[in-house]
Amino acid sequence: MTSVTFRDETASGRPLEEFTLPGLPTRISARELVRLRVREEVARHNAAPRPRRTGLVRPLDAETELNGPGRGEPRPIDWERRADAAEAAFARNGFILLAGERQIEDLDEEIDLTADPVISFVRLVPLVGG
Repeated sequence: MTSVTFRDETASGRPLEEFTLPGLPTRISARELVRLRVREEVARHNAAPRPRRTGLVRPLDAETELNGPGRGEPRPIDWERRADAAEAAFARNGFILLAGERQIEDLDEEIDLTADPVISFVRLVPLVGG
C-alpha cells in the first residue's frame, strides 16, 4: 500500500490545493484514480460544505439550484455523478492529468504510484472566441 498526493495546479504549474490519501494500491488505473479523487473531494465537501466550492468538477446546474443562497442546509452531492462528469471532462480536454512529470493520455492507463506518488490535475480554460 502507498500514499498519493492529489494536487490542483494552474496551467503555469502553480499549485492551488492538494491533499494526500494513504492506503492505496501500488498500481491503479487513471480512471480509478480520478474517481477516487472525486469521491474523496465530494465526501470532504459533504462533511463540511463551503460557500465557495473549489475542486475538479463544478456543481451541476440542478445541484447549484438546490444548494443556492437562502436554501438552508446544503444537500449532499452525489459523488458518482461528479465522477462521471470528471471522466467526460477529461475526454473533452477539460483538464490534464499528470503522474509526476508524465502526462496521462488515457483513463485506462495504469499508474505506478510508487514511482509517481504525486498526481496533478491541471484545469484548462477554453480560449474566448477560439
